[in-house]
Amino acid sequence: MSEAKSLLEAVDLLADRFRSMPQSRLLGAVPGYPSRAAAGLALARRLAGAALTAAGERPRELPEAGPFAVGDQLAVAAHELAAVADGEALDEALVAVRAVAELVG
Repeated sequence: MSEAKSLLEAVDLLADRFRSMPQSRLLGAVPGYPSRAAAGLALARRLAGAALTAAGERPRELPEAGPFAVGDQLAVAAHELAAVADGEALDEALVAVRAVAELVG
């Protein structure tokens, strides 16, 4: 359960950072992505896909809801993943969350 707690703590901090970013920062490019919001959405999609896979469902693409929704999409996807996954999937998710947190500054 500590993996889930670590993931949720990290993603909740990152989600709050996205929620508090001004539009100019959300839309600013970062290495590998056209914007910080795009990096966050890619992470949310990865987490959501992992949650669906862990639940035995076929992954579907998380829709784009705009740059101001990215923080909420991240939080929901991570909480879903933490509820259904364990061990390796949570560790991989935590690594991905930390990488995006570093990338978006």
